[in-house]
Amino acid sequence: MKSPYAKTVGYELLHAARLHRARSAQLLGELGLFPGQEQVLTLLVDEDGRTMSDLAAQLRVRPPTASKTIARLAAHGLVERRASGGDARVVRVGLTEEGRKRAESVYALWEALEQEAVSDLDAKDRKRLRKLLRKLGRNVSVNLRGRAVEQEAEDELPEE
Repeated sequence: MKSPYAKTVGYELLHAARLHRARSAQLLGELGLFPGQEQVLTLLVDEDGRTMSDLAAQLRVRPPTASKTIARLAAHGLVERRASGGDARVVRVGLTEEGRKRAESVYALWEALEQEAVSDLDAKDRKRLRKLLRKLGRNVSVNLRGRAVEQEAEDELPEE
C-alpha cells in the first residue's frame, strides 16, 4: 500500500527537487565543480571582489563554510583572494580568467538543465508552474521566517 504522503504536493516537490539536484551535481561534476561552488562563481560574475562576509550572506551559509568553498576554488585556480586596499583585515574574492570561463559554462549548464526539466511543458504551463512554486515558497516562508502575511497580499497587487 502506498503511503498517504506519497500523494501530497510536498512529496512530489521534494522528489522533483532531489532529482533536479542530483542531475545538477552530475552536470557540475563534468565541469569539475561541486554543488554550491557554481553559485560562488556566478555571484562573482555579478560583482567581482566581494568580501567573504558578503559571499557567506549571499550563499546563506556560515562564514567558515564560505571560507572552505573559496579555499577549494582557489586551489583549482578559479578564484583568488585579495587584501582590501584600505583594510588588510578585509579579504576580497575575485575570479581568475579560468573562473570566469567556468562561470560561463555554469550558465550554459543551467540552461541545458532547465530545458531537460521542462521539455514537455508548453510556455503556458512553464509560466503557471513558476507562479505556483513562488506561491508555495511564500506560504512556507511565512512560517519559516515569521514574515508578515501582509507581504503576500502586497505580492499579489497588480502592477501599474
